Amino acid sequence: MARPLAVAVTGGIAAGKSEALAAFARRGALVSSSDEIVHRLYREDDELKAELRARWGDGVFAGGEVDRAAVGRIVFEDRAELAWLEGQLHPRVRRLYEGWLDELRASADPPALAVAEIPLLYEAGGENRFDKVVVITAPAQVRAARRGPVDDRESRLIADEEKLRRADFAFVNDGSLEALDAFVAGVVEELASC
Repeated sequence: MARPLAVAVTGGIAAGKSEALAAFARRGALVSSSDEIVHRLYREDDELKAELRARWGDGVFAGGEVDRAAVGRIVFEDRAELAWLEGQLHPRVRRLYEGWLDELRASADPPALAVAEIPLLYEAGGENRFDKVVVITAPAQVRAARRGPVDDRESRLIADEEKLRRADFAFVNDGSLEALDAFVAGVVEELASC
């Protein structure tokens, strides 16, 4: 396969995706996070800001910046508004990921692994843009202990069982960070042989 091998990390809310991404980074992978990209878009994408202002008014801004909490209150109470926001964000995030991978592939010495954390990978139909998919999941009670009660967002996600079935690599993250780290080390070792 061409370098870098493009790997997506996905899974449910509070399953441990960010910890897995950090473990990949410790093993030399270049990493990117959808959440960080969305935060950057909120800060830097003037067209997106104009769309948000046109849709929801100045109430979703504080000090000239997007107030993510205000946006969250709107979209997590109204699925139609959430669908509209995702329609604005997903194509932008996808373009940035594709540009990132294209830039890495065009470099004189591309890294072996480029790993992207994409919580809604399957829901957005993005799995075909990656060479391999890693699913991190955890039982509901473990996720609730990490984050607090999981809200209605879970009901619109593909079930963990289906994600596990479709994944190239899967880990049930119900133990220690060391166990998650060991899992990632094994994935990196296996991918190095591709």
